[in-house]
Amino acid sequence: MSNRRRFALKKQNFIKGSIILMLSAAAAKLLGAAFKIPLTNILGGVGMSYFSCAYSLFMPVYALAVTGLSSAVAKMTAESTALGMYRNAAKVRRTALALFSAVGLAGSLLILLLAKPFSSYIIGLPEASAAVAMIAPAVFFGCITAVERGYYEGMSNMYPTALSQLTEGVVKAAAGLLLCGFTAAHPHTVMKLFPHVTDIRAAAAAAGIFGVTLSTAGAALFFAIMRLFGRAHNGGEDHVMSRRTITRELVGTALPVGISSVVTNLTALIDMWTVIGCISRFDAASGLPVGVTKDELPQFIYGSFAGIALTVFNLVPSVTNMLGKGALTCVAAAKGSGDRCALECSTSQALLSAALIAVPSAVGLGVLAPEVLSFLFPRQSDEAAVCIGSLRYLMAGMVCLCVSFPLFSMLQAVGRSAAPLKIMLVGTAVKLAGNLLLIPVMGVDGAALSTSLCYAVILALSLRAYIRASEARITIAPFGKVLYAGAMCGGAALLAAEVLRRREVPVMAVLAVSGAVGGAVYIGLVYALIGRINKNKQ
Repeated sequence: MSNRRRFALKKQNFIKGSIILMLSAAAAKLLGAAFKIPLTNILGGVGMSYFSCAYSLFMPVYALAVTGLSSAVAKMTAESTALGMYRNAAKVRRTALALFSAVGLAGSLLILLLAKPFSSYIIGLPEASAAVAMIAPAVFFGCITAVERGYYEGMSNMYPTALSQLTEGVVKAAAGLLLCGFTAAHPHTVMKLFPHVTDIRAAAAAAGIFGVTLSTAGAALFFAIMRLFGRAHNGGEDHVMSRRTITRELVGTALPVGISSVVTNLTALIDMWTVIGCISRFDAASGLPVGVTKDELPQFIYGSFAGIALTVFNLVPSVTNMLGKGALTCVAAAKGSGDRCALECSTSQALLSAALIAVPSAVGLGVLAPEVLSFLFPRQSDEAAVCIGSLRYLMAGMVCLCVSFPLFSMLQAVGRSAAPLKIMLVGTAVKLAGNLLLIPVMGVDGAALSTSLCYAVILALSLRAYIRASEARITIAPFGKVLYAGAMCGGAALLAAEVLRRREVPVMAVLAVSGAVGGAVYIGLVYALIGRINKNKQ
């Protein structure tokens, strides 16, 4: 028991750990936006279709190899250190590095081998093969990084994860934009060096995506330097698990989560196939954008949707995802010790924190969609115009996804690692059916609406599964108050925006004033409605 107490005194609690991870994720996402937004401005809709097609093959392989790995290592490390078994925690790290380095290498080779067949025969864009090949090594480096992050998260030390995310973001923005910008600015030089390249937009997309590979290598290098200068934990109990037992538990925990993530990333493949394949059936009233032929229009619309609408959509969920990482060890410890009060407290903190962030973000992005896209993508007015409606349809799904991420981590913490897979399969079926039915009727807005329906189903099923598994009681009232505050925030922002739009005020002023008005209303209502409840409890 003394070892457990010592560990409890040293470890960062849920709130502190989550704040560290959310701040680092926010900073990394800002760096990601600093990469993706100028990249979209350089490549345009057609160029982004090459970039997005490479990601559509990369992400399922990366998800299978990497996504569940960090949580699996964190869970085993947390269980070992809670009992003072620091030697066992170190062995978990070594075993995971050896095993998943091999898995990452296999994944990289798989993407490299599939680059040409996938681009030519599956998506019908042979020029995208270079971009697919450039991102292949990222799977190998991602596996190494995931093991290291999981180890430190299991030790309840969130700083290495935070710093590695910042390193990754800086390298991606700097290297990706420099390489892409050079390629786009020197087409004749590139064509001489690579005579097989026929579309400079495809070459620029490949150069930009190579920055993603370099960023994962940078994060792996960060942890290598940490190991050189860091100190390992010694002492504690001598019991050490066998490599076979560790491997079995790691794979058993990580594989269901990885498969679930593959299913999650299948939504990107569904969008790619269905938007490009079905958009021709949608009778759009507007004409062709400048510089885009009729044959290129499906690529242009898909590239705009994937490069602009989905980029903005993913900004907030990537931050709230860190709440799940912070809650996982707390929920696992509470479940293991039978402390129901701590389990319910950690659950409520994670879900309510996600809702508090997601609701006003979704409302603000939906209400101010024209100004947000005009500000972020000033050089791509045609692409931005395509995405205004679809971004608004995506906002309900964004809230559901933000709250679902912590639920997935907590399901893993209470021993239901396979549940997210079944849930995601149902959600993917909803997404596929929605795209096939709605895109011919609504165009790309149908893909956005089906995404929101998909994540709404996922949230409902995840919440039901978690409550059954954990037997936790979740009070609904605070979430209703958050939704009410969000609605009032949106109303206030919309009124302010309409007044300023009629006076033809610049976009920046509309964003600043409307955001400030809506934010003030939201913060005031949240403090009055939820803060008062917390004071009464105390």
